[in-house]
Amino acid sequence: MPLLTIASGNPRKVAEIEAMLGPLAIDVQRQPSDLNIPETGSSYLENALLKAKAVAGVAGTWALADDSGLEVDALNGEPGIYSARFAKTNEEKITKLLAALENNPYRSARFHSVMVLCDPEGHPIKDAEGICWGELLNKPAYQGGEFESLFWVKEAHCTYGELNLAQLLKLGSRGKAARAIAPSLKKELGLIP
Repeated sequence: MPLLTIASGNPRKVAEIEAMLGPLAIDVQRQPSDLNIPETGSSYLENALLKAKAVAGVAGTWALADDSGLEVDALNGEPGIYSARFAKTNEEKITKLLAALENNPYRSARFHSVMVLCDPEGHPIKDAEGICWGELLNKPAYQGGEFESLFWVKEAHCTYGELNLAQLLKLGSRGKAARAIAPSLKKELGLIP
């Protein structure tokens, strides 16, 4: 089976992407644990491309990378590509976000993800994006979460962090991007007869 390296050191993210690609006859591995790729791009696409190229170059396999973030309308799209670096801990991220919103009644937001597929030589083959629309609660729905514990997904009647795998694939931003990139992945990896 073809080997695909997911450009992430986050086991949760890798497991989520692997599950989304589950129906495909491919072997999935995560990037080497000692690989640290600076996200110096000015967009999700640039960051995902940096990660996919670097991982393809190191692993010598097909590489799939994503970059994503939370965009809050009342904060002019922030934290956006800086979501992971918005604060040091998840609790600090939530506190900082809620403080920035104060009592603003306009709480619309979206999770935005971009995925990039690179061949084993690091050439970008396809990119795709996904957006999950929702709104921010006044406090987290559960303890120990990050932004996903605040992000209410109306269609699912729960927060993003409470979505099950089927809902993540259908409604989640990463799931939408994965579905959009899957046809190219199947074609390029020779999974279509």
